[in-house]
Amino acid sequence: MKRMAEIIREYGPFPGIEEVYGVSFDGRQVWFASGERLNALDPDSGELLGALEIPADAGTAFDGRHLFQIAGPVIRKIDPESGEVLATIPAPEGGNSGLAWAEGSLWVGQHRGRRIHQVDPETGEVLRSLESDRFVTGVTWIEGALWHGTWQGEESDIRRIDPATGAVLERLEMPPGTGVSGLESDGGARFFCGGGSSGTLRVVLRKADQDAT
Repeated sequence: MKRMAEIIREYGPFPGIEEVYGVSFDGRQVWFASGERLNALDPDSGELLGALEIPADAGTAFDGRHLFQIAGPVIRKIDPESGEVLATIPAPEGGNSGLAWAEGSLWVGQHRGRRIHQVDPETGEVLRSLESDRFVTGVTWIEGALWHGTWQGEESDIRRIDPATGAVLERLEMPPGTGVSGLESDGGARFFCGGGSSGTLRVVLRKADQDAT
């Protein structure tokens, strides 16, 4: 199933932020990576609430208590209150982009590698991998479904895939020239989407017949 993505809100651009990478949501705040900082955004007001000074150049995830952030060859586990790094594990080799938490595992999207790895959050061991036919950006889970962003040239979409086989089940096509760098569900009707070099975050409806509230 394919349809056009419905963008219902846009945040930013923000002062001093040139790129938006990973995106996550802790139930209150949207966290997004911007290179040297992990920023907290109030999704209702659109205001920045603060930032953690930590390398943050790829995917971001939240496990219910802690943030996980990819930067270069590592994934850091972070206390969101203090910004303290609690643990560090190796990131998979091959150009990582997205990051999500689900079912006790981290899920790492790889851009040019065109795959998603299920990763042990204690050791960094790759448990299994799913292949894609597009560059993979952000990754998220909602209601037992695995979704990921793609961005290749001027084309970008958000895909629901079979978590066992990687087969594409549903696609939300973004407008031409509008990319998805990071991706996170709010647990309901909305996706929060990083906009890469636009320096913005966009909100996309997951289902056309759902209200965003």
